[in-house]
Amino acid sequence: MIARCPATCDDYRALARRRLPRFLFDYVDGGAGDERTMAANVEAWARLGLRQRVMMNVDGVATATTLAGDAASFPVALAPVGLVGMMARRGEAQAARAAEAVGIPFTLSTVGICGLEEVAAASPGRLYWFQLYMLRDRGLVAAMLERAWAAGVRTIVFTVDLPLPGMRHRDTRNGLGQAGLRPKLLRLVQVLSRPHWVVDVGIRGKPHSFGSLGPLVPAARALDDFRAWVDAQFDPTVTWSDIGWVRERWRGKLLLKGVLDPDDAIAAVSAGADALVVSNHGGRQLDGASATAQVLPRIVARVGERAEVLVDGGIRSGIDVFRALALGARGVLVGRPWVYALAGDGERGVRALLATWHDELRRTMTLAGVTRVGDIGPQHLARD
Repeated sequence: MIARCPATCDDYRALARRRLPRFLFDYVDGGAGDERTMAANVEAWARLGLRQRVMMNVDGVATATTLAGDAASFPVALAPVGLVGMMARRGEAQAARAAEAVGIPFTLSTVGICGLEEVAAASPGRLYWFQLYMLRDRGLVAAMLERAWAAGVRTIVFTVDLPLPGMRHRDTRNGLGQAGLRPKLLRLVQVLSRPHWVVDVGIRGKPHSFGSLGPLVPAARALDDFRAWVDAQFDPTVTWSDIGWVRERWRGKLLLKGVLDPDDAIAAVSAGADALVVSNHGGRQLDGASATAQVLPRIVARVGERAEVLVDGGIRSGIDVFRALALGARGVLVGRPWVYALAGDGERGVRALLATWHDELRRTMTLAGVTRVGDIGPQHLARD
């Protein structure tokens, strides 16, 4: 029997679940605590009804825009996700090629398996974004900024909501990030249950290290060493003055990702941010935090005239992209959906999913009676 062709985010999620060892699937799929904020992110977008309009001239619908000054075929960027090179062979490079083909930005995580130079070589025709944390070693942060610039990066996405990792129970249950024989045996059993992954990613996808950190962490020889080092580098003392320190050293665009409060949004702009990403880390940090769709309008109202406002968290379709624009976002970042597609069908899967979302956005605009993404606003949401 011929398998159905995947079409939606849920289709690719099902594929990823079948192809990945459980601890890797749950690393992507899971959230903090009881995962209520993660679920609320998705539900909050779904509750926003749209106004369907008729008998309007909707010839020539245009979805193109700019995000942080970079051209985008539609208002979507691939968000940074760690360990993607464990989800597919040299996964970050595959995703960067897919983003280039579609015409949208790709963001490489600090803890990506592929390094800055490898991703630059994979998509030589496009400048890409790089995500960075404020680490305890400020000299290392400065060195990463210089290395990113040399690799062609002109936009830094600085994650500000991670003074320490959230409590993620799925990872604990799967033995991820834990020492000892029992967790290792548990992960080994899960790996051996996915022989295709073992060959394609486990063997052919080496080396498995944080490529962008490798030259800066010479003592690390294995992925667990890198993880332990990074976990020890998260800095709970970071304040807005540290963002000013980054701004002084970075001459490109600076996006701050992880803002959920309007007062913090004002502080971020005052610290020199060119754009904000309204984000609760995909529900992976504080379980019980507000869904991003709930806080987005308030943040746009406070800082939307001073900086670009983007949003992530729970966006699962091109229709959700429309909803985010209607609430005032300039564009969206997406994380889990593109990783599901990558794990399920590689670069081809990412291209196909993004093409579907692009078409969904175009069709939604047409049926809502709007022809330019810049004209989408609250007037396109259904009134209670």
